[in-house]
Amino acid sequence: MHGRSGKDLQITVPVGTQIRRLNGDGSHSMVADLDRNGISVVVAHGGMGGRGNARFASATNQAPRVAEKGQRGDEAKLILDLKLISDIGLIGLPNAGKSTLLATVSAATPKIADYPFTTLEPELGVVDRGETSFVMADIPGLIEGAHEGTGLGFDFLRHVERTVLLVHLIDGSAPEPMVDLRLIDRELALFSPDLAGKPQIVAVTKIDLPETQLRLRALLGRLTEVTPDVFAISAATGEGVKHLLDRVEQRLFEARQAVADRHQQEPVLVLRPEPRAGVTVMREDSAYRVQGSRRLEAMAEMLDLSDLEAWATFMRRLQRLGVLAALRRAGVVEGALVRFGRTEVAWHA
Repeated sequence: MHGRSGKDLQITVPVGTQIRRLNGDGSHSMVADLDRNGISVVVAHGGMGGRGNARFASATNQAPRVAEKGQRGDEAKLILDLKLISDIGLIGLPNAGKSTLLATVSAATPKIADYPFTTLEPELGVVDRGETSFVMADIPGLIEGAHEGTGLGFDFLRHVERTVLLVHLIDGSAPEPMVDLRLIDRELALFSPDLAGKPQIVAVTKIDLPETQLRLRALLGRLTEVTPDVFAISAATGEGVKHLLDRVEQRLFEARQAVADRHQQEPVLVLRPEPRAGVTVMREDSAYRVQGSRRLEAMAEMLDLSDLEAWATFMRRLQRLGVLAALRRAGVVEGALVRFGRTEVAWHA
């Protein structure tokens, strides 16, 4: 007889979660990017169930005394990162007016106050434009050194990577608005070259303040030398916000169309099964490693190879797969260590 199969353990995560595996040497390897609703990935396989002695019966051995143990399941250390999925990312230094703008154009209710670092986590809002709508994310205030993790740099910057278009808010009442613009652009480029290449619209905020009005004309002139898409707005009074959203909607449509055209030009991907790899033997330190057959590794782990009948059963499997011949070609000798997955045995023919 054999035992009942265990149930799958399913962990539900938000759309936009990236899964990385932590390797033994401390490095990370990407497992999956769950960027669409409904997709899933297996990050650790359960062990194969052990078979009872009846499964080993043959014409010459109708009452075998061989049975398998259940195999241990895989173990994995994982790192889960959430990257919010939004169309528009609002970026800028702390207190540039991002939360106020998001609250003005959507139903989102971010915390707003007249001091830096009011927002400590990204806030999403849906901007309804009648026939169209788009998702806007208030990315918390970036600071110098964010690309190195200063402040909450890593936590903030990763959310910008998925956005289609960036709206860069510049505080018009700040002492050096142009310096602020260059600082944020530099942090984006240092964190990821792809971020530096994202389309961007610049908006000078707080134009309702007297100190901003005094310098606005000169500031807009300097900004237009850097980018053609420059707007002046006041999220508090609503001035200029509609013109900004009109341009955002137009740029977003152009970006989406470019992505659609690119996908149409790409050749159709045909998924084909990978050829079945043969079982190979390789030297590993002073031992021999047999690899290429998951079932063989499981069998070595699940059989009691100290039992003579179980060992004979295992040897017949090795013979059928050509492993015995491969081990002899590799120079295996009596007493040498041979590894099958997680199982290590002292070889005897």
